[in-house]
Amino acid sequence: MVAQVLDLGVDLADPETFTRGDLGAYWRRLRQEDPVHWHPAAPDRPGFWVISRHADLMAVYRDEARFTSEQGNVLVTLLAGGDAAGGKMCAVTDGARHREVRNLLLKSFSPRVLAPIAERVRHNTLRRVARAVLLSECDFAAEVSEHIPMTTISDLLGVPESDRPFLVDRAQRALSSHTAGQSEEDGWSARSDILLYFADLMEERRGHEADDVISVLANARINGVPLSRDEIVLNCYSLILGGDETSRLTMNDVVHTLAGEREQWRLLREGAVGLDTACEEALRWATPAMHFGRRALVDAELHGRLIRAGDIVTVWHSAANRDETVFADPDRFDLARTPNRHVAFGYGPHFCLGAHLARVEITALLEALRRFTSEIEVVGEPARFHSNFLAGFSRLPVRFTRDKAQLSAFAAELRADRAA
Repeated sequence: MVAQVLDLGVDLADPETFTRGDLGAYWRRLRQEDPVHWHPAAPDRPGFWVISRHADLMAVYRDEARFTSEQGNVLVTLLAGGDAAGGKMCAVTDGARHREVRNLLLKSFSPRVLAPIAERVRHNTLRRVARAVLLSECDFAAEVSEHIPMTTISDLLGVPESDRPFLVDRAQRALSSHTAGQSEEDGWSARSDILLYFADLMEERRGHEADDVISVLANARINGVPLSRDEIVLNCYSLILGGDETSRLTMNDVVHTLAGEREQWRLLREGAVGLDTACEEALRWATPAMHFGRRALVDAELHGRLIRAGDIVTVWHSAANRDETVFADPDRFDLARTPNRHVAFGYGPHFCLGAHLARVEITALLEALRRFTSEIEVVGEPARFHSNFLAGFSRLPVRFTRDKAQLSAFAAELRADRAA
């Protein structure tokens, strides 16, 4: 029998829930009174467990013996009854096969491979932000953040530059939408387009070894056996979505938050806080991936609640990253916060492969903002994504006040580079 729990009238499966306002009070009450909360079923879907405390999230992530990702790792697939990519895509594969494929992917995330990509990230970010500041007013989401993460992950995957606008469009439609009007069929169509694209690219790379992810996977063998077509394509798909969406949404959140947090902006601008700590707080504050999920393999008890085998268990980063037992004054944006044990990248065996690159991107953005602009203003109504998985802005109209001396110095640097 399911234990009696709070009924707070919040539907976490409904994307509209996350466009109506701040859920801070809801998460606080769950953490304090019902940390293992049963979210009741609805006519069109089953119920599921909601984990809101930092320590419990980490415990679930560590425990592959009792909680599996292979039947889905986000609400949309878990509620649908499973994920067709289970056992093939690294994100929804557990055990030995997960470790083997992850170790292959790590070859493309080695310091040697990432060093030149990280340098390109910094230069690309400086150019993008400088151009946006020169415009004075722009949609930051369209002019800046839409381009930087996709360029980074495309460099890593080995995607030709001419194909990147196509992938930006399909990635945005695959996991989220700008409005409530997008049909489920549109999302499936976008995902299919990405998969077919990588299937073609995979065939081109076979027999041509290189450091990019597609080439590594297309030519790899595990115990003498090549990876299947589905494993290669699905892991490329996972990286393009994860590498683009989460960093892009964090960037948008950083700019929106700094526009309203004048004191924190002053500290960043004057160099009173370090870029490293500022980056970590930006990640904690934004928490673009609100949740991930698992399915219970066996009966398990947590805080007196009986989680039965087969139950869906969701762990909410957006709640854990505001946990009062871990973060002092958690609802305050503090760029000097340390330590900062946020879980924006998850935890345990499935810790985000691209965490280092995401940090490079956010740090480069913070550096560019404090260098080229003296003030940031939001000058119109931002638009939020329509999603129960990703949180953030799809549109962010801003006005930048130029730092003319720094922009002139940067222009001189670019001229010198071209001359050299």
